[in-house]
Amino acid sequence: MKILVINAGSSSLKYQLIDMDAMELLAKGLCERIGIEGSKLTHKNVTKGIEKVFEQHMKDHSDAISMVIDALVCEECGVIKSMSEIDAVGHRVVHGSETFANSTIIDEKVMGALEECSPLAPLHNPANLIGIEACQKLMPNVPQVGVFDTAFHQTMPKKAFMYALPYEYYEKYKIRKFGFHGTSHRFVSAEAAKMLGKPIEDLKIITCHLGNGSSVSAVNGGKCVDTSMGFTPLDGVVMGTRTGFMDPAVVTFIMENEGMSAKEVDALMNKKSGVFGVSGVSSDFRDLGKAADEGNERAKLAIDMFCYSVTKLIGSYAAAMGGVDAVVFTAGVGENDAFCRAKIVEGLEFMGIKIDKDANNIRGIAKDISSADATVKTLVIPTNEELMIALDTKDLISK
Repeated sequence: MKILVINAGSSSLKYQLIDMDAMELLAKGLCERIGIEGSKLTHKNVTKGIEKVFEQHMKDHSDAISMVIDALVCEECGVIKSMSEIDAVGHRVVHGSETFANSTIIDEKVMGALEECSPLAPLHNPANLIGIEACQKLMPNVPQVGVFDTAFHQTMPKKAFMYALPYEYYEKYKIRKFGFHGTSHRFVSAEAAKMLGKPIEDLKIITCHLGNGSSVSAVNGGKCVDTSMGFTPLDGVVMGTRTGFMDPAVVTFIMENEGMSAKEVDALMNKKSGVFGVSGVSSDFRDLGKAADEGNERAKLAIDMFCYSVTKLIGSYAAAMGGVDAVVFTAGVGENDAFCRAKIVEGLEFMGIKIDKDANNIRGIAKDISSADATVKTLVIPTNEELMIALDTKDLISK
């Protein structure tokens, strides 16, 4: 059974083709900087060890999906002769509201429900839907499965997911914290337990999924008890183009003083803010780091704001769980940016969180980067949302 996993983010698209019978990764790739200058696809035929980079502008996720399919069947670097060899496609879907608490096979009814969820995740659900529609068109008889970012966070207690609004708004509109990146938080928390050699039921873990979109979760005994993203992926950590935590009164102030509509201010907060809005440089942390090194003060400020927002969450979630055994860094920034990792944990020594400078000098590999005298482990663990999505997909279509 071959399963193609599509993981569409706000400015990136990861994919893997996995032989689930042999549990063998056949191909994988990454579309980067979608909608940003300098976009490219890096495709790897894992079985032959061939890697090829396609430098081509991707104006949107439709372009990205087309390039992925071309790479998979490419004579030079592809792994299949036609898309008919694929038995199912598993899609990461960001927001399922309370409609989807579990993974599900996608049909017309599900697609309609996903459309209704799109306003809650305007940077992601539309991209997820484009991926689904493109695959349905190219592989009309192949089952498509949606795996939801919100599912892992359904274990949050009511005191954590409720907002202090009149209760009828929760009853009427389901306005509450949902949380996102759940597939990633689920994967790396389980991997952390393996690295520590302890049952996950005995551990208190803070997982930091840091990239263009970022979130932090408190995982107590393998269950999420709190997470930073909220009703939509706009809340929480300062992100690539998203505001993160902010006084909600700012919204009405800007609307009144700038004459903006609700739609316009929503686009401002989701697509023009975050480190991009502060720096005026880019939403890509590699560009920010380069600008900061060259003396750009606003780029430095943007990085400082991002790191500080993560630091505060680590402290608050340790308090929420009554302690912490491990802090995990994952995703694009978390796995690859040693500077940001060091800056985030700076000042947390009082909690027993200390990292070794030399051990921290890594990119994209799983490693314990704690200093010898640390009482709380700090781990870098590459996320593998795709594997989790493939496992759920296989389970559903097998039934």
